[in-house]
Amino acid sequence: MVAFTRIAARAALLIPPLLAALPAQAAQPITGRWATVDGKAIVQIAPCGKTLCGRIEKIVKPTPGRPPTDIKNPDPAQRGKPLTGLALLTGFADAGDLWKGSIYDPESGKTYNSKVSRNSDGTLKVQGCIMMFCKTQTWTPAR
Repeated sequence: MVAFTRIAARAALLIPPLLAALPAQAAQPITGRWATVDGKAIVQIAPCGKTLCGRIEKIVKPTPGRPPTDIKNPDPAQRGKPLTGLALLTGFADAGDLWKGSIYDPESGKTYNSKVSRNSDGTLKVQGCIMMFCKTQTWTPAR
C-alpha cells in the first residue's frame, strides 16, 4: 500500500508538466460563406488582420417592414449604414478547439462575447454569451 501511494504521488508530480508540454490543439477552420439560422443572411468569414471577422454578404430573407439598415445600432450615427457589409463577428482568435471573439446582433443592437466551433457535420456552432449563459445557433455552409 505504501509503494502504491509513492507511485501515485510521483505520477501526480510528473503528469502535469508532461501535459503542459503537449502542443495545443488548433481550432478547426471556420473561414468561408455561411448561411445564418433560418437562412436569413449569408456571412463571409475571412481574415481581418491577425484575427477573423464575419460580414454580412447578402440578406436573403429581409425582415418585413424593417429597412435594410442597422437601425438598432447604439450609435445613432451608424443607424443609416446598410446591413450588407456589416461586421457581425469581430476579433475571432484561435482558442484551442474553438474560436473566441465578439458577435453583434443587429436585431437588438447589442454585442456579446462569442464562441464559434466547427461541428463534425460541417456546420458551425455559433454562441453569443452573457457571463456563463449562451444562446446557440447553427450556421450551415452556403453555396
